[in-house]
Amino acid sequence: MAHMARSAPGGGKAAARHVLDLANRGEDIKEASAALKAMAHPLRLKILCLVGQSEWMVQDIVEAVGTSQSNISQHLAKMRDQGLLASRKVANKVFYRIDDPRIIKMISMMREVFCSVPGP
Repeated sequence: MAHMARSAPGGGKAAARHVLDLANRGEDIKEASAALKAMAHPLRLKILCLVGQSEWMVQDIVEAVGTSQSNISQHLAKMRDQGLLASRKVANKVFYRIDDPRIIKMISMMREVFCSVPGP
């Protein structure tokens, strides 16, 4: 992995205070750590990026990701158990969505930081 700068986002003292504020909040650190751990697998991150702000049926996720339904189901269950995803069942179909706007924001920020997007 390439070397990443150690300065606070946005630079300056205000940004550094913002980072330190999080570091001093034990419960927030635990919650953030749990969320990051739950999404720290390439397939789970791919699913989160795919689902985004919409709702997806399990079979559609399987087809888009390109792995087995049992594999996808295991990852979906882990993310649901960790509170990253919510689900609803209609007859024999299960639909998943990101229910926490903070997770949507986090995915959006990861796209901005890590995904190569061609310039204008």
